[in-house]
Amino acid sequence: MTAYVFITPALLGAVAFVFLPLVLVVWYSLHEWNVLADTFNFVGAENYRKLADDPNFPAVLRATAFFSIGLVVLNLALALLLAVLLNQKLRGTTFFRVLFFSPVVVSLLAWTIVWGFLLQDNGGLNGVLETVGIDGSNWLRSGGTAMVSVVIVQVFKNVGLNMVLFLAALQGVPQELYEAARTDGAGPWTIFRRITLPLISPTILLTSIITVVGSLQVFAQISVLTQGGPGTSTTVLVYYLYQQAFQFHAFGYGATLSVVLFLIVLALTVLQWQMRKRWVFHEH
Repeated sequence: MTAYVFITPALLGAVAFVFLPLVLVVWYSLHEWNVLADTFNFVGAENYRKLADDPNFPAVLRATAFFSIGLVVLNLALALLLAVLLNQKLRGTTFFRVLFFSPVVVSLLAWTIVWGFLLQDNGGLNGVLETVGIDGSNWLRSGGTAMVSVVIVQVFKNVGLNMVLFLAALQGVPQELYEAARTDGAGPWTIFRRITLPLISPTILLTSIITVVGSLQVFAQISVLTQGGPGTSTTVLVYYLYQQAFQFHAFGYGATLSVVLFLIVLALTVLQWQMRKRWVFHEH
């Protein structure tokens, strides 16, 4: 009974703010709910049929996939590279650790607004490029660069968190393994591939799950930087959900998109968790 008393607050919070909202979202997705018209009518699977016929939905899924893949690949690769470099016993590494981690603790909105000014047509980035004779584009208003710009802004914002996690994992690798490998004539790349990567693979799994889920929930960056434009080139699923529910007041259809988002996140998380048996060291 003591244990149940201690976990009751957490259970009540989970029921009130996780499980009940999930049930309600599914229930709302079966209704046509317009707050302005004050209507709440049961329509069954009509919203899901509407989703299948929505001409914008494929473009939204493509934008979401592009953003998620770009963010996950760049974030994890850059974070691991920085962690390996900062794990060396060199002077000044503490300064660079603080430098790369500091964006993590900066307000997301403030960070995004500053980058919005830097990436404008007459912003700071184009001003720097102009000094070396390069004519920069309007990064956030061009279909070819808008999504790339948003991805890079988000990578710089959160790469420090994964860097710290990788750094902690690297410092936990026994040094005697490296010494034994060097004694046997192994080179730096072989040591990294055969010793470092397997031993930090649990952390790679953790960071990949966190980064994938986070990439599918991005909203503030899209809202501040591009508002989903130009066209639908940066309209990811969460922003499209917001548009349908809170701009067009189609809460039933917005709830349907929420259910789709939940299923995507769930499927990807389960897939990564199952794949751990193949490449995570401690699962072998």
